[in-house]
This record gives sequence, structure tokens and C-alpha cells, in this order.
Amino acid sequence: MKRLQAFKYELQPNGEQARSMRRFAGSCRFVFNKALAMQKAIYEGGEKKVGYAGLCKELTTWKTQPETAWLKETHSQVLQQSLKDLERAYKNFFDKRADFPRFKKKGMGDSFRYPQGCKLDQSNSRVFLPKLGWLKYRNSRDVLGTVSNITVSANGGKWFVSIQTEREVEQPVHPATSIVGIDVGITRFATLSDGSHIEPLNTFKKHQQRLARYQRAMSRKTKFSSNWKKAKARVQKIHTRIANVRKDFLHKTTTTISKNHAIVCIEDLQVRNMSKSAAGSSDSPGRNVKAKSGLNKSILDQGWFEFRRQLEYKQVWLGGDVLAVPARNTSRTCPACGHVSADNRQTQAKFACVDCGYENNADVVGAINVLERGHRLLACGELAQSGRSVKQEPAEATTQGLALV
Repeated sequence: MKRLQAFKYELQPNGEQARSMRRFAGSCRFVFNKALAMQKAIYEGGEKKVGYAGLCKELTTWKTQPETAWLKETHSQVLQQSLKDLERAYKNFFDKRADFPRFKKKGMGDSFRYPQGCKLDQSNSRVFLPKLGWLKYRNSRDVLGTVSNITVSANGGKWFVSIQTEREVEQPVHPATSIVGIDVGITRFATLSDGSHIEPLNTFKKHQQRLARYQRAMSRKTKFSSNWKKAKARVQKIHTRIANVRKDFLHKTTTTISKNHAIVCIEDLQVRNMSKSAAGSSDSPGRNVKAKSGLNKSILDQGWFEFRRQLEYKQVWLGGDVLAVPARNTSRTCPACGHVSADNRQTQAKFACVDCGYENNADVVGAINVLERGHRLLACGELAQSGRSVKQEPAEATTQGLALV
């Protein structure tokens, strides 16, 4: 099987190379925003959008114009990759997979990509990028496979290089044979069906007061002044710290779970919908806005979506699988008798069935029910909301079929 994998390292550019990379990122941002403004005007006018080939022709025209002749200083393929990103974002919008593309801002997601022309010298820990030359990087592990493209990005005042590779590997066979159900939550980050659980890290919560203090200090500075830029750098450093600690925690957790279990059953949660703001509008204001805001912060602080994403690709690499099952009533269904009632969950942590008297931790009950639904999915297809297997024909259709015969 073919494995696509990215290897990310911190770059160590000199002053001239750092200035060039900032200029390249700015040029890509300018081209993306200019093309997006053109596409938006065409879309609002009811005309057909310009394809990637047409955008490349426009890019050639922009390079010849005196006011944008500075675009020639950036590698042409880097600018073309920015237009490809816009084309992909536009396609996702029309396919209803994403919202309408947004304009890029300076300092947020600054990056550029080389599709070819790069060289890698692992023995000397350096990489060659067109129009930038050889750059040193912190070589923490070997790059495996053939380099397909290289992305340079800025984050927290540092530059990073992400080397995308592809290689052929043998079809993996998972070392474990067990199956486990996982229930994610706020009080407990993840509860497994075997009764064990993982405590949450709550990275944002730990740094929240310190972050607020530095943000207040930045708000008192004159915008874009030297002191404002220093204060902004301190705020960015805290945000980077929070993100790095959370990412490290999720990687260690998902690696442990994926190595110990061949099949992982999780709830099919729509995290974006669960963490939407409850503020509403001036005409119809929301209710319990403060409580919902705190809940949203806690949900996003756990990183549930990233937790699922990492589990899925790590299980594929190990030869395992991840099964996403409906999350409805997983913590209200008794695993002993199957009775479903909101009264079963007496408190946030305590579960006591009002029908048969079964008692357990509510999160453990949820994980057990997730595992049970995963077994049903493996056996005959996941049960729909009506309680019928999606692979089972409805009784009405079966009866009509017999009558016709």
C-alpha cells in the first residue's frame, strides 16, 4: 500500500533567508486574496467562475503590471500553488463541504509550498529551496520515502518545513486483537469500555489567566507600534505553547490506544455544531450564553476532532480500524437491560437504571454502549435511529416483494 506521510522540522534560516520567506508568504497571500476578490465579484455577478488555468493567466498579467511587478521575485510555482489552494477551497464550497473561502490575513497561517525543484541533504541536515538556497533545519528523525512537495510555514515567530513524502509499504497486520469503545467528555477526556479512563489536560484553562493578562497589556498599546508588536509576540508565544502541549498530549494518547487495540469504536460527534455560539442575534438573543460559552471552551480545549483524526490515520498505518457510531442516548441506555431514559443518569457521573437497578459510572456506561454499537456495526451494519439495521430491508418492502412474487 502507498503511505503518504509528512515530516516537520524547525528551520534555521539566516537573516536574508528569513526576510525572503516573509516576502514569499506575503506574495502568496496577496495573490490568493486578489484572485479571491476577482472570483467573488464574478460569483456575485452570476457569471461562471474562472478555472485554475485562467487564474494562472491572470497571474502572468499581474507580473507584467508596474504596480505588482514585485511578484516576479517569488518563485512562480509557489504562487501557482496558492491559486491551487483557492481552486480547491472554491470546489469545496460548491460541493457543500466548506464555507465560502475567506481572505487571508498577515501573520495568520503564513506559508508557501514548493511542488518540485527541492533537494534534501539529510546527512548535513539541510534542505535546498528555489530562490532561497540551502537552509539548515533541526534534524530530529530521518525522512522516509520520496519527497513529493515541501511546505514552509511560520508559527510563533519561527519557521518550519514540512516535507511530504510517499512510499510503498507492506499491508500492515495489527499486533493487537482487542476491540474497545471510547466515550469522550469534559470531566474525563476519554473513558474506555474496560473501565479505565484518561484525565483531561485542559491546556487552555491552565494558561487562561496568564493569556488574558498579556492580552489586556497588548490592548493598551498603540496598534502596530514597537511595544504593541512585542506584546503581540508574547501573546502568540502563549498560544503556541497551548497548541504544542495539546498536540503532544493527543499524539501520545492516540498512539497508546491505537497500539493496544485493533478496532476502536468512538461516537460520531459533530464537534463544530456542538461548539457553536449560543449568543444568537439582537432580534432573538440566546439563552444561558455564559454557560454555553464555557462549555464551548472546554470542548475545544479537549481537541475531540483532532483526537479522532489522529486515531483514524494511525489505525490505518497499523492495520486497524476506527468505527464511528451514533452518539444518541449512549449515556442514557442501560447496558444490562437496554432501558432508555433520561432518569437513568441521575448526575453527571452516576448512572442508575430505573428499570433494573444497574449502577456504574455514566462515562463507563457510555463507553460500553459505544462498544456494543460497534459490535453491531461489524455484525450487520449500524442501527439507525429507528433501531433497524441499515443493511436490513424494511418490513414493508419485504412484504410487498413477497406479494409481487
